[in-house]
Amino acid sequence: MNCTKPSVNKAINHLKKEKLLNYEAYGTIELTPEGESLAKKVLEAYDIVYVFLKDVLNLEKEEAKKEAEKIKSVITDDTANSLAKYVHKVLGLNELDCGYDIGKEKCRNCVRRKPT
Repeated sequence: MNCTKPSVNKAINHLKKEKLLNYEAYGTIELTPEGESLAKKVLEAYDIVYVFLKDVLNLEKEEAKKEAEKIKSVITDDTANSLAKYVHKVLGLNELDCGYDIGKEKCRNCVRRKPT
């Protein structure tokens, strides 16, 4: 990843301050429930954006991965929810009628979810 130790330490301390992880010097690093929830939202946002770019806009798989990686951490919950509903509609997944909400992780657990 080409990160320096001081940069990693700074990031860990920032996440600890934000109560997203538990960490004591030279100990294990564990996500808090809030940290785990945020991590799942970021993964879900990546999945939504990736499917949109690859299957709706027809970007090449690798390009869609790169772009989704950039977008995943800046997309809002409302935008992710709207984008997911649009993707479901365009790809003909309306019959799932799952009432998608990024906070409920429904798509990551969906049997119809396409593997990346």
